[in-house]
Amino acid sequence: MKKFLSDIHKVNDKILDEYISYWTEYSIPKKTIITECGRTERYLYFVKDGIQKSYYLNEGKQHVMFFAYAPSFSGIVESFFTQTPSKYYLETITDSTFLRIPYSKHAQLIKEHRELETLFRIITEQFLIGIIERLHQLMAYNTETRFKKFVKRSPHLINMLSQKDIASYLRIDPTNYSKLINTVKI
Repeated sequence: MKKFLSDIHKVNDKILDEYISYWTEYSIPKKTIITECGRTERYLYFVKDGIQKSYYLNEGKQHVMFFAYAPSFSGIVESFFTQTPSKYYLETITDSTFLRIPYSKHAQLIKEHRELETLFRIITEQFLIGIIERLHQLMAYNTETRFKKFVKRSPHLINMLSQKDIASYLRIDPTNYSKLINTVKI
């Protein structure tokens, strides 16, 4: 985790070590809902192992928004940062192990250390850039292009996730996804 954060923005070792010391390990089995719609996200997670998905339900159907896997952050970040009820679900796809920090401790340390505040501003900027890129792909690209970009960016996920989840993430009908996976060279 220290290397992951340091690669984003260099923070004084003493400050970063103090911050990391408040993260605790947390493991949960696959198919466990970590955060429910309507509940406030109390923790920020750093994925050590496993895969999770965030999704919302519309008329009983899951619409996958994101996947998280090591090394990356996980959680419903809007709910965590604003301490308001989540509009989405966060669920483990596989057995997952995290490091996690409670909101109160995270907020306290960010307030005390300008370097940590800068680090998380940069992380938030990167997250926003990723959201804008995802929105662009969903709006501007056809299904085959979205699929190809996904495979190029995350080829390891093709065999780790269900076709249904990938199709939902790419906003592709599951039948069309099956055709794509059989016709597009990976």
